[in-house]
Amino acid sequence: MSPLDRLIIEFDTALRSVVGGAHAHRPTPEAEVKTESVLEPAEREHAAGLMRVNHVGEVCAQALYQSQKLFARNPEIQEMLHHSGQEEMDHLAWCETRLQELGSHTSYLNPFWYAGSFVIGMAAGLAGDKWSLGFVSETEKQVENHLQSHLHKLPENDHRSRAIVEQMRIDEIEHGQAARNAGGIALPGPLKKVMQAMSRVMTTSAYKI
Repeated sequence: MSPLDRLIIEFDTALRSVVGGAHAHRPTPEAEVKTESVLEPAEREHAAGLMRVNHVGEVCAQALYQSQKLFARNPEIQEMLHHSGQEEMDHLAWCETRLQELGSHTSYLNPFWYAGSFVIGMAAGLAGDKWSLGFVSETEKQVENHLQSHLHKLPENDHRSRAIVEQMRIDEIEHGQAARNAGGIALPGPLKKVMQAMSRVMTTSAYKI
């Protein structure tokens, strides 16, 4: 593809991440759940809050993968980041669809989350491939833990949301392992704590807004 073609594709990805309309390349995991579970209003609102948090996480993931891919030195690493980013786009579409089913909306702060994450991804990419991949590995580890907690927090009978979150968790584990296999290094402890603090701010606000 020409540089212009790549620019158009990346801009379209950014737009779909922020505004909506993401396309999944894989079927929604909850497609096997034949009937919708009956949720009480409070359960539906709680499930929507959690899935909105997950959607924001995928908005951030798109920004991170896009920016880190731009600065990756190694073509193989670029391809690995592209592949993981495609699967993260599936997650984005799945969460968006589930929010619509729950009668809710995506976060109104998505442009802010995307812009901030893009800058962070640029910084990680400029630091070099091993640091960038280490950042991917740590991010995916924290996301995995976060998704695991959502499997405990989601209403027990919300089988559709649970199926989506479980497949997302499986994919995040694979993405983190791929980053480590490609040469990602362990990040310093203080940096991990900063990432955890930023994640808490995001999850708390995205649950409501």
